Amino acid sequence: MNQNEKSIWPFDDPENVAVFSLRSIVFDGNPILHVTHDEDDGAWQFLGKEDARIEDSAVVALKEILARDSSIAELHDLPLGWHAWRKNKSDSWHRERNPND
Repeated sequence: MNQNEKSIWPFDDPENVAVFSLRSIVFDGNPILHVTHDEDDGAWQFLGKEDARIEDSAVVALKEILARDSSIAELHDLPLGWHAWRKNKSDSWHRERNPND
């Protein structure tokens, strides 16, 4: 990666930071509809519409998530303890403090 590519990386976290997602998103191409940025440990979760089950989870690098959906870059400044959601992939992201965090 050259210096110009580093300067355009939108997140404070490194490209290879491990993030949580779902097998249906990572392997089947389902859309990311819910994102959390956990307050306790700073972890990112990239989820779908339904409640996540541990047996459906997948761990990937943040750069892999961004490669699947470039709109995730809009969430680079999502504060710790917040979440963002949308109804479908073409909708805008909505943000608020995560009541579950």
